Amino acid sequence: MRLLYFDCISGISGDMTLGALIQAGADPAVIRAHLAALPLEPFEFSVDEVETHGIHALKVSVVPEASAVVRTYAHIRAMLDDADLPPGARAIAQRIFRRLAEAEAAVHHRDLEQVVFHEVGAVDSIVDIAGSAVALDQLQIDRVFASPVPTGLGMTKTQHGMMPIPAPAVVELLRGAPLFSRGTPMELVTPTGAAILAATVEGYGDLPTMRVEAVGYGAGSPRSEFPNVLRVLIGQGEASARPGIGTDPDPRVDSLTAEVMLETNVDDLNPELYPYVLERLFAAGAQDAWLTPIVMKKGRPAVTISVLCAPQRADALREILFLESGTLGVRTSPVYKEALDREWIEVDTSVGRMRVKVGRLGGKVVTVAPEYEDCAALAREAGIPARDIYAEATRAAHETLERGART
Repeated sequence: MRLLYFDCISGISGDMTLGALIQAGADPAVIRAHLAALPLEPFEFSVDEVETHGIHALKVSVVPEASAVVRTYAHIRAMLDDADLPPGARAIAQRIFRRLAEAEAAVHHRDLEQVVFHEVGAVDSIVDIAGSAVALDQLQIDRVFASPVPTGLGMTKTQHGMMPIPAPAVVELLRGAPLFSRGTPMELVTPTGAAILAATVEGYGDLPTMRVEAVGYGAGSPRSEFPNVLRVLIGQGEASARPGIGTDPDPRVDSLTAEVMLETNVDDLNPELYPYVLERLFAAGAQDAWLTPIVMKKGRPAVTISVLCAPQRADALREILFLESGTLGVRTSPVYKEALDREWIEVDTSVGRMRVKVGRLGGKVVTVAPEYEDCAALAREAGIPARDIYAEATRAAHETLERGART
């Protein structure tokens, strides 16, 4: 199990993330090639070695030409769908922008499709997010965790005027994450950095048990009294590794993953709104969410909304259940999941390359599942049924695994 840990020494931003991932092993030439193909205004992209408080780090700089282009979430989503990005990177970038759009919609009370990105829609932010997505895809990370996040304090200037630190969008994105100010009168977490955490991290806390294989430092722009860097640590960890859970009384804790189940019974919500409730839950970090039809007292038909999540996400997801379903109570219970050993492989299909998840039990392959996002993206691009691509990718994966077993 390949883990990545964001050590937010002095917060996080998009350029810090990309610099740290490149120093940790992502190939800048590959990233440049994909970024150059984005349909954006011309920009300069550079990666420079710097030193901050004795720490060697990489500073990523994106300098775009002056432009008055303002982009909506719908515009950026379509651009990423058409971009020449690896399917895995495209899926990561789409998740990051989805979380940003959700946060902006909540802050400004706008429809999701009509959210307008100002600073985040600028070329440098798009490049930082797309580049970080390509880097994460290259590094083949299975699970992502992070430290508590220092935000800074005070006020910062935006296109909306002066805003408090942390910015409202940052607060919305990091609901449920452990935040602290660090007593520093400057912005330590940008909306781009917060969105990267919100879209990728499944738990916050101390460094999980892992054998570190690579370390990267990404430098921020402002000078400070402490190292203004983001550190990433990448290595092998146990499938059950998770920070911030604490001592677990279950004797099987070494082989099981501790999670939280949230459930509520709802009998008075317009059925048309259930898909939106699930959408909000997934956008806020639910690992899974589903609906079960039930019959309540007095024979009333109802629905149980169930949510599976990391403990660190429980408060934010519980709030969504209260706000969106109108329920008066949410049940919370710890659960334990025993997971197969998992790995990703890539296979070639007639319409492009895509990822396939492979599950093993005792070293034996028992599950082969093409990645939905990759399958959907290729189906849209090629104009053919997704089920055909899914079947072709499954066959190709079995053939690849059989060849590997013979060698």
